[in-house]
Amino acid sequence: VLRDEFRQPPGDVVVAAGEPAVLECIPPRGHPEPSVSWKKNGARLSAMDERLTLRGGKLMLANTRKSDAGVYVCVATNAVGEKDSEPAELVVF
Repeated sequence: VLRDEFRQPPGDVVVAAGEPAVLECIPPRGHPEPSVSWKKNGARLSAMDERLTLRGGKLMLANTRKSDAGVYVCVATNAVGEKDSEPAELVVF
């Protein structure tokens, strides 16, 4: 069951190109405990990108590029289903 809203949805982030960026989300409580993944502009992000670190509900971008700008959504998933957070925008200038 994913019964609650996100305990902390991600917020908008503005960073300079080359700086690190962190988007943070705390998923809803659920049974079993949900895992967190991220989508950018509707597409699931790959953990294979070496500039991305996914730790708990945090998405960390080591060295932001203009191409990292976009709309990010935190996705909580467990055996019962999936729930998307409100979108957050990453602005890279």
